[in-house]
Order: sequence, then structure tokens, then C-alpha cells
Amino acid sequence: MFKTLLIIGLGSFCGGIFRFLLARFVQHHFLWTFPFSTMAVNIAGCLLIGIFYGLFERGNLLNTDLRSFLTVGLCGGFTTFSTFMNENFMLLREQNYLYFMSYTILCIVLGLTAVYVGHLIIKAL
Repeated sequence: MFKTLLIIGLGSFCGGIFRFLLARFVQHHFLWTFPFSTMAVNIAGCLLIGIFYGLFERGNLLNTDLRSFLTVGLCGGFTTFSTFMNENFMLLREQNYLYFMSYTILCIVLGLTAVYVGHLIIKAL
């Protein structure tokens, strides 16, 4: 278990650094107020997790430690949006439309609500 935690932690460390570098690169090239850097990170993370899971299905990356490093660690440290999108993709692929819609709507609505409540709490202090 400790080995797995270290592998995931190393992946998260790398993912966080990659996120920072990509976001900084995009910010320097797009000087608009639109959040291009976050969008670029999230879309890149979705592409990466799709590639990784595609490789897993083909059997090219069977090592459990490598899977944990790349998905939970690297993609998780890079963006959790990639995991959210992959889970939605799996629900659609399984034709589980009710869970897909529920999950998507709940995550967006509850996520925005949580951010709003967090800001309200800090303002109230």
C-alpha cells in the first residue's frame, strides 16, 4: 500500500508541475480574460486520460503501478476534470444515460454551489 501511495504521489507531483508549466505557457500567449489556461489544461488532461485508458484496453500498459502513476497520479495532479470526463464517457459507453445526466448535472451544480458557499463563509468571517 505504501508503495502505491508513493507512486501516486510522484505522479501527482509531476502532474502538478506540468499543469503549472502548461498554464503559464498558455497565459503568456493568450492575454484575454477568458480562462484559456484552465481550459487547455482540462482538455489536455482529457486527451491524456483517454490515451492512457485506450492503451490499457489494448493491453499495452498492464502494470498496475504504471496505471496508478499515469491516471490517479499524473492526470489527477494535472486535473481532476480528466477523471470526471472519463467517468462520464464510461457511463455513456455503457448507455447509462440517467447516471450520466445525474452525475454531470450534480457535479456542476454542487461544485458551483460549493464554491459560492465557500466564498460566503470567508466573507462572513
